[in-house]
Order: sequence, then C-alpha cells, then structure tokens
Amino acid sequence: MSEHTMSTKYDPNAVEKDRYQFWLEGKFFEAKDDESKEPYTIVIPPPNVTGKLHLGHAWDTTLQDILTRMKRMQGYDVLWLPGMDHAGIATQAKVEAKLREEGKSRYDLGREKFLEETWKWKEEYAGHIRQQWSKLGLGLDYSRERFTMDEGLSKAVREVFVSLYKKGLIYRGEYIINWDPATKTALSDIEVIYKDVQGALYHMRYPLADGSGHIEVATTRPETMLGDTAVAVHPEDERYKHLIGKMVKLPITGREIPIVGDEYVDMEFGSGAVKITPAHDPNDFEIGNRHNLARILVMHEDGTMNEKAGKYNGMDRFECRKQIVKDLQEEGILFKIEEHMHSVGHSERSGAVVEPYLSTQWFVKMQPLADAAIELQKSEEKVQFVPERFEKTYLHWMENIRDWCISRQLWWGHRIPAWYHKETGEVYVDHEPPADLENWEQDSDVLDTWFSSALWPFSTMGWPDVEAEDYKRYYPTNVLVTGYDIIFFWVSRMIFQGLEFTGKRPFEDVLIHGLVRDAEGRKMSKSLGNGVDPMEVIEKYGADSLRYFLATGSSPGQDLRFSFEKVEAVWNFANKIWNASRFALMNMDGLTYEEIDLTGEKSVADKWILTRLQETIESVTKLADKYEFGEVGRVLYNFIWDDFCDWYIEMAKLPLYGEDEAQKKTTRSVLAYVLDQTMRLLHPFMPFITEEIWQNLPHKGESITVAEWPKVREEFIFSEAANEMKLLVEVIRSVRNIRAEVNTPMSKQIQIHIKANTNETKEQLVRNEDYLVRFCNPSDLVIDTDLQAPEKAMTTVVSGAELFLPLEGLINIDEEIKRLEKELDKWNKEVERVQKKLSNEGFLKKAPQKVVDEERAKEKDYLEKREAVLKRISELKG
Repeated sequence: MSEHTMSTKYDPNAVEKDRYQFWLEGKFFEAKDDESKEPYTIVIPPPNVTGKLHLGHAWDTTLQDILTRMKRMQGYDVLWLPGMDHAGIATQAKVEAKLREEGKSRYDLGREKFLEETWKWKEEYAGHIRQQWSKLGLGLDYSRERFTMDEGLSKAVREVFVSLYKKGLIYRGEYIINWDPATKTALSDIEVIYKDVQGALYHMRYPLADGSGHIEVATTRPETMLGDTAVAVHPEDERYKHLIGKMVKLPITGREIPIVGDEYVDMEFGSGAVKITPAHDPNDFEIGNRHNLARILVMHEDGTMNEKAGKYNGMDRFECRKQIVKDLQEEGILFKIEEHMHSVGHSERSGAVVEPYLSTQWFVKMQPLADAAIELQKSEEKVQFVPERFEKTYLHWMENIRDWCISRQLWWGHRIPAWYHKETGEVYVDHEPPADLENWEQDSDVLDTWFSSALWPFSTMGWPDVEAEDYKRYYPTNVLVTGYDIIFFWVSRMIFQGLEFTGKRPFEDVLIHGLVRDAEGRKMSKSLGNGVDPMEVIEKYGADSLRYFLATGSSPGQDLRFSFEKVEAVWNFANKIWNASRFALMNMDGLTYEEIDLTGEKSVADKWILTRLQETIESVTKLADKYEFGEVGRVLYNFIWDDFCDWYIEMAKLPLYGEDEAQKKTTRSVLAYVLDQTMRLLHPFMPFITEEIWQNLPHKGESITVAEWPKVREEFIFSEAANEMKLLVEVIRSVRNIRAEVNTPMSKQIQIHIKANTNETKEQLVRNEDYLVRFCNPSDLVIDTDLQAPEKAMTTVVSGAELFLPLEGLINIDEEIKRLEKELDKWNKEVERVQKKLSNEGFLKKAPQKVVDEERAKEKDYLEKREAVLKRISELKG
C-alpha cells in the first residue's frame, strides 16, 4: 500500500494535479530502444503553431494515446513522437495581423526581422500546445520532439526537393494557379473550398472588326475581358465556321483579337462562342497554348486591376466589375444580365475569393508518384484504411491527380533551394548555395507546408541519414490516426513521398475518425459560436471524463456529437469507480501484494467475477486491436458498473463483514486482483484516475503506465459458477422488479417461494441461500421442485424456475392477469423470432454450429417461460 490514502470524494483536479510530472520524471513515455522488444511507432499529426488545440485535436491525440499506452503495457518498445507544424500561410497571417495591430507590416521589418518575430510566435504557441498535451495526459516522448522547420527536417526537405528536381519530377513553369489575393500567395487545388454563390451571367456582343456584324459571348467575370486575346467557337459549328480566322474588336480597349476554332467549345452551351482569357482561366490557358495566343494579365497580386486594364488601373476587381458592366451597358455591348448560381473557389485560409491567375511557380509532376502509390494498394504491403471505405476516397483522388503547385509567396517556411544567376538567368538547384553566391539570387518563395509535412513519418526519424538509429528501428510506423478531412492534404502525400524516398509505406494502418460536431450535429465554428475549448471541459470534469467520452462516443470514421451531458455521465462513471475502489481499499485491511492469494475456497460470486473478468480482458483486447473503441467502452462500462460495482462488491460484503477469516482473505484477494486488472484495462482511456487507484492498491512496479497488460487466465474461468450466478442475478432482479411494481420497499420482508424445474437448479439456489436472503429480504424463503402456486401472488418466470411472491392485500388479481398477458405476448414474439431463424435453411447452413446451438438453447428457454406464464394465467383465472 502507498503511504497516502484515497480522499472521500472523487475530485478530478486533485487526482490529475502533478500526475503528469510524475510520469515525465519517471521517463515512462520514452522509447527505450530495447532490442528485446518489438517496436511500435506512431508519429503525432503535428498541430499548427497558429493557436491552441481544439476538440478535434483532443480526440485525435486521445486515440493515439490509448493505442500507445496499451502497446506499452503489452510489452512493446513504444515510440509516440511529438512535434508541431510551422503552417506557412496560417502562421504568417497571424503574425502579420499582430503587426497590423502595432501599425506595422512585414515589409517595414524586412524578411529577417519578420522571421525573428515569427519564431517568437512559434515558441509562445508551442508552449501553449505542450501545456495542453500535458493536461490531456498524452504519453509523448518529448526527448524526440520535432518541428517541421528544425535543422534535421529542413535537411530532409532540401534532399527531397533536389532529388525530385534532378529526376525531372519538379519543374518551374508559367501556369494558371489558384491565387489568394488576401495573403498574396498561390494555393494548391485542395486549399480551395468551393461554395455555391448567386452571381450573374453577362451577355455581350463583340463587334466584328470588318463591321459585318457581331458575335455573342457570355461571362461570369466581365472584368477579365480586358485580358481577352481571342473568341473561340467549335470548328464544326455551322453558325460560326465562316468566321474562323476573322477578327473582332474588343470593346473598351479597341484591341483586335482573332476568332479561333477549338473542339473544347461546347456548341450547346450559351451562344456557342466563348471569350478566351489565357492569363485568367485554366481552360482558356490551354486553348491559348494550342493557338499561340498572348497571355495578358490584367490584375495585380492583391486583386486590384493593373496598368493593362487601362482606365480601371488601381480599382479592386469587384469594383471594376461594377464599373465595366455600367460602361458596357452604356456602349450597348452588354445586352442581358441573368441570375446564375455557380461554384466559386474560396481560400481555405483567408476566405478570399480565389483568382485563377497566370504565374510562374514550382510544380511536382504527380503522375509517376501517384502511379506508384496506386500500385502499392494492389499488393500485400498496402496501407490498410480503417474503415476500409476511405481507401476508395484516397484512390479516387490519386487516380485523378493534377500536378502539385508547391511554391508559396511567403517568408515563413522552407525557402526553395533554387538560385538564379543575376546576369544569365541560369537556374541552380542544390542542397547548398553556389560557391560564387554574390552572382546569384535565391528564389524568394517558400515551399507549401504540406511539402514538409509529407515527409513527417521519416524526416522525424533522422532521414536522409538511412543509418540513423531511430530510422532503422522505428520506421515504417504502425498506425496513423487522423480525420477524414485531410486524406488528400496529408495522408496521400505521406504515402507517395514515403514510397519514393524510403521504398516503404510510411504506416501499416490509417485509422480515420470524423469531425467533432455540436449536440445538434453542426460543424463547430466561430461564426456559430458553438466551439468548445477542451481545457474548459477538463477544468470542469477532468481529462479522464473528456478522453473516455471522445474515445467511445462514435465508431471509426463517423462524426462525433459533443454534449456536456455525455461528459458529465462519464464523470458519474468515474465517481462510481472511485467509490467502489475506496470501499475495496478500506476493506483490504492492509493486504500487501505478496499476501494476495487466489488459491483458497471461492464463493460463487468470486468465481463469477473472475470469469467475467477473463471474458472482459479477451473482449477489450480484441476490440482495441480492431480500433473499435466505442465497443471497448461499452464492454468496460458494463463490467465495471454492473458486474463489479453493483453485484460483486455488494456480494463481497457478506464474507467481508462475516466471521470466516479464510473467506475474508480470499474475498480481499479477489477484490485486489480484479480491481488491479480492471484499472489496467481502463488505464489507456482514463490514465489519471487509474494510476491514482492503482498506486493505492497492493501492487508491484513504479507505475501503471508500465504495468503488464492483463492476459486471460484459463484457471480463472468457472463456467458452471457463472451460470449459477446468472440464475441468482435473475432471481434477485425479478424479486426487486416485483417489489417495485407493487410499491413494496426492500426494508419490508415478504414471502418468497421458488419452484425449481430440476433438482440441480434447486441445489444451486439452496447452496446460495445466503445471497437470496441478503438481497431479497424474505420473511419466509421456500425452494423446492414441487410447489403449488399460492392463490394470491405475484409471479414471474426465470431460467429454470418460477417465483411466487404471496402478497395478499398488495395485489390486484385482474391487474396481475393483465401483466402476465403482456409477458405472454413478449414470450410469444421471442418464440416466433427464434423459430423463424431456426427454420431458415440458409441460417442453419451458414451460421457456425456454436451460434445455432445458442439459438436452440434460447428456443428451449423461451418455450419453458411461455408455458409457465400460460399455466399461471390459467391458475389465476381459476
């Protein structure tokens, strides 16, 4: 026993205070590089250093903590590697916003000073995140913590960039990219969120240059017409064939542009003629390439019009739209405006409307990398998605891949390792700058955040040094836990980069969870004001309550609805565990670990709880290995609350308060053993309360975090005793239910007659008479195989017996008949259901014999119960 004893009340704040420090000081979470143990590795999805963690992070990391704590107890050499992501766009936006409050911009500071400020921000928020990890009780190996811009990871990023460049898989080119005018940077396709917006379709007549007529075109973005360099029609369109090669006069500018024939044009849509703006539309860009059209960019990077826009120079793009519409109407060019609902891209980071924009950027040629990743999924070494359906989501994206724009016009991030010669313009790409650096200028852009995050499973282990100890021992990792919302962003990129640079899948399994939503199923957001701070939940109910709710509140891949009521229900569960543990400890009478003895004579309750414990150990271990944490929670809850607290502890009071010392010793040993094993099973879910209770139990070892995971012990499976206990529980519950129906309190003694169907059942009940007396409070208890039902009695049927409770003066015969008729209806339905199943040839052929036997046993039981109810109705009706 430890020196301190448990307090009278479960107080999560007191229980959780200082416990994390104890774990850290004990170095229980550090991977030991122990060759005698099998390694088990998880790398944390690195949170962004932009702010504090939300409930989604809490859920994600709780699942990882459960897995790593369980594997550590199962004897694995566990590495759960922590770290954080620099989050380029998001972090830079936060620091720039902070500077704006001070009346400054990043340009006032210059690149170096701005980066100094950003590093300060990173340190501050990394501190917040570590504090939150500690509050959640996460078993992270801080000795190996990494950051996506630390020196080791930066080296890995340079290695990957240079390698892909030299293989021809990274190239620089002028393309239409997604441009965020607010943050003034390129975005990859998956950083664009499409929303349906009510806009307009503007119909215009472009006059033919020879004065012979006009051609109709329509657009949703009239401001881009200033950059038109052609009008396209389908070459087979009879209406326009004769116009191909002619020129039209572009309104406002007066510039002459050609009419070209291109098969891309849909003859059925609109007028069948489209304006072509190669610098502002990806499809127009391709048409422009086919017809050698000029690319005229009419906007600045911030979304204002540039000098190519003539008199609209300097106007915001949307202001320009209004003005140009007005001007075109006055000229008679714009003849119709119709409402048009269309999908408009918005920046995931800033919310600004994304502008398709001609820009010179760096790209990764994706097809060869994607092909390798797709092939992997056809092999035995495939990445296993849990749930399996998400593999289709992943493959669909891989099969429809586009080249990845990896350059970002930011200062915070991994600067692109490319230099341009000041005179010749030659491009130099390598790990280190050129020797004559004064003649070169480095590319000012940085890499997309996901470029470095994609290397996370192996760059954190010391790669590109393939001889690094951690890389050799802990890579590939075992499981990645993440939300379905970043399968494209992150999971897919880690897989293809892992394959390309290590030749291996980066993880065996991907456990996918959903999003945390509010109680009404809405996504949590600032605008709705329905966000929940996990730290506030912990402050009120404790980390264990939050963790258990998050882990068991949904099945893999499904969203989770948060509610304070459900967290409070878990707190009640924890309180129940605390009080049951206190009772057990108070009655152990100084029992030491060495004194625990399970060899003595055991009661039916002892044998039953030991059997139920073995069943629970088997179920919890199997379900957890399949990531079915919701089911694990259900199994543990039922065992702890119902079996251990409500039944075994109550039954244990008989020997504990009795005179038989040998029986007392056995009961204390069973209590200590079952509680110890139960705390171990529960520990990954509720680490704080289980450690506190375990430290007070007779135990061996420093901490429950490194205690051995429970194993099924065949010598503690007592099937006969379990069945006997099942009968006792059924009898006691039935008596209690009848008492409740007729409003007779437990304190009032009543007569109880039990008619056993067989001598064996009679012997079982007689053998356990003490329990029946203790929990049923009879004035007179009769157990026999040959009993006549008293005239006025409440009756009920249990497996193998009938109960009669003579309650003269408390029972209404007519109401009792009605109640029995309801019960008869229930057994009729059960008999019909089970017989229907057993008459199904398909079921009998396909189902395992064990399942069929169980259904036959149910049929026999239900028929007996139905017969007994029918007989009793007949007796009452006389």
